[in-house]
Amino acid sequence: MSKLFALSLSIAVLGAVWAFLALGPLSGFVLVWAGFIAWGCFFHSGADDKALTRTIAGNVYGAVVAWIALLIIVNVPMAALGTVWPAIVVGATVFFLVIVASVDLLSVVPANVYGYAATVAYSLHQGADAAGVGPLQRLTTVSAGNPLILLIVSMVIGALFGYASAKLAGALAKSAAPA
Repeated sequence: MSKLFALSLSIAVLGAVWAFLALGPLSGFVLVWAGFIAWGCFFHSGADDKALTRTIAGNVYGAVVAWIALLIIVNVPMAALGTVWPAIVVGATVFFLVIVASVDLLSVVPANVYGYAATVAYSLHQGADAAGVGPLQRLTTVSAGNPLILLIVSMVIGALFGYASAKLAGALAKSAAPA
């Protein structure tokens, strides 16, 4: 079996498992799309042990920086500045996504950006529940409703699925290789 076929098969099988879990038993606790972002990040980061640690560290770091930005925007209103205020906060916080690139664990800047972008996207585009409460009102709760917790859990599991799919693909390709 070719390496490409083995990888395609392993991602298909584990992708189906991830989708089932995220949309079924883990629904509300993880986001299927955030897991796939981290999964892809693992592969573009090298698909090895270092890629796993850099993906997880970068995704988590980006999510934390985004969470800090959201906390500032929500809790330090500057109505007189309009949309300039959130833009300033975003500019200031994304500086920290890149400046840390000399730290080995945070050296994959796209991983940092994916964590940041996914956290902000979910927080701004997820509607409120029946009680009128949305992610921005849950930034400090200790629950899966908190975007920070939800995105970190989703992305860590997604990176682990990426790692598992790479290992499974290697095993499939090796076992199907002619002796």
